Amino acid sequence: MTTATQTLDARPQLPVAHSAHQKALNTLQAGETLQIHASDPGSVKDMQAFCQQTGNELVASGGADGEFSFLIRKA
Repeated sequence: MTTATQTLDARPQLPVAHSAHQKALNTLQAGETLQIHASDPGSVKDMQAFCQQTGNELVASGGADGEFSFLIRKA
């Protein structure tokens, strides 16, 4: 399992704000990871699209009981 370099709690944001993700990723070096926590069910597809658009890798994703978690590796 990969340990996140940084964590972002996006649960209060509906829908998930990509600008916050990009800002957090900008503070990381290539290869470092960002763990994002969200509560929006649409975040699953949003995070897949975000990673495809930005060229970053969606390492892991999961969810249970209305809570979603994503691990992104910066390209």
